[in-house]
Amino acid sequence: MTPTITKAVIPAAGLGTRFLPATKAMPKEMLPVVDKPAIQYVVEEAVHAGLHDVLMITGRNKAALENHFDRMYELESTLEAKGDSEKLAKVEYPTDLADVHYVRQGDPLGLGHAVLRAQMHVGDEPFAVLLGDDIIDPRDPLLERMIAVQGERDTTVVALLEVPPSQTHLYGIATVEQTDEDDVVRITGLVEKPPQGEAPSNLAIIGRYVLKPGIFSILERTEPGKGGEIQLTDALLEMANDPTAGGVHGVVFRGRRYDTGDRLDYIKAIVQLAVERDDLGPDLRPWLREFASSLD
Repeated sequence: MTPTITKAVIPAAGLGTRFLPATKAMPKEMLPVVDKPAIQYVVEEAVHAGLHDVLMITGRNKAALENHFDRMYELESTLEAKGDSEKLAKVEYPTDLADVHYVRQGDPLGLGHAVLRAQMHVGDEPFAVLLGDDIIDPRDPLLERMIAVQGERDTTVVALLEVPPSQTHLYGIATVEQTDEDDVVRITGLVEKPPQGEAPSNLAIIGRYVLKPGIFSILERTEPGKGGEIQLTDALLEMANDPTAGGVHGVVFRGRRYDTGDRLDYIKAIVQLAVERDDLGPDLRPWLREFASSLD
């Protein structure tokens, strides 16, 4: 039997330069998506999948992440004294959400290097990696499905999404073979951000991985690739071509995903999530219709 997965790794050391000047003094992971920071959605997803041991790979100026998942006694006391139990519950909720740990990445050498920094915490067992730029709608469970596939096939699993050909140069792209399951493919090739028009497929890797611990020894010898960084994609390609490593499979995700890593998509994500909330949707939806009809 394969070991039970209990640990999630969330790389959060990036500078967030696409959102400057907002991210000059605030981590991009703390940018609000409606009224919760983006990082909280990701931790909630891990917890809902049964992963209560969370390791964040951080860097300089990321103290706000630790503060968000820690107690804030002054604010809690103030809200309690006011009898505002609703806001108090919202403040206390992130504190008890998961057992959160932190380690600094140090050198900014890419996603592969960030994952490698988790080795001592993870040990010799499979684990999940969740990137903060992707928010997966909880009504469309992805991580749970990936964990199940990993256990059934004793393999490394990545999340795949069909994207328009015009966007393939923005992602790592997979070459695949079909399996006996409609949403599971075997990966035979991977290329990181291929030039426009040269992608081998339209199946893009999105920010969810369930990795076997063998990835660490591969990352240790992986040379810097595109952008001078240690690419996780390069290590996954080596695993895909090594039958003794269990290969790499992909789960093709057909649910709702919100991209918060791009400014325009970040705004779209906020609108999409807000219109479906019971406290905001009833007022926001008619306003949106009126606003949209006024546009040229």
